Amino acid sequence: MKQILLALLLLGNMATVSAQSERYIAAMTKQTSDLDSAGTFTPEALQQKGNTFERIADAEKNQWLPYYYAAYTQIMQTFILKDKSQVDPLADKASANLDKAEALSPKNSEIACLRSLVATARLSVDPMTRGAKFGPEAGAQLAAAKSFNPENPRVYLLEGQALLFTPEQWGGSKTKAKETLELALSKFAAFKPESDIAPKWGEAYARQLLQNASK
Repeated sequence: MKQILLALLLLGNMATVSAQSERYIAAMTKQTSDLDSAGTFTPEALQQKGNTFERIADAEKNQWLPYYYAAYTQIMQTFILKDKSQVDPLADKASANLDKAEALSPKNSEIACLRSLVATARLSVDPMTRGAKFGPEAGAQLAAAKSFNPENPRVYLLEGQALLFTPEQWGGSKTKAKETLELALSKFAAFKPESDIAPKWGEAYARQLLQNASK
């Protein structure tokens, strides 16, 4: 009798876990499905997305992706806001979420890519005074991302972006940017996300940057 009760209890626990997992996947699928759409790239829409991802993260504390996507939306906001005084607070929030993501998934190339973007965002506030600190930090995070996964196309996208927008006297190069962005697109063509909710952003942006680098 005890064995039967134990078996029923285990089955009940498994069913609960399965239901929780299904709810998590459904919530994440809904939030990531339109993440790269033009309508999402407004400060208001990104903030709403970020808040939702943080609520999912609070409910699923053993999953790194909600923290990652919350950070992603916060970083993207920094690049479209006109008020530069809002950049550092958003970068702080993104960094805190990435710390939580990294605690769950160490040596993660995707997380390192976002850390590079956090440094780039901070640099953008005042390139002349912040470049010496945050430029190398952005580069170091990309180098780490590449060492964790050299097949991650977002590494080469961000490298190409940096080469394209950095002045030549500081190491930028349209020619090198073009080569790197072409490599990024070849990596995107071969890249297979680990799941339907895994990071897959950037290919359309890489094509846009390549057009600019080819002019």
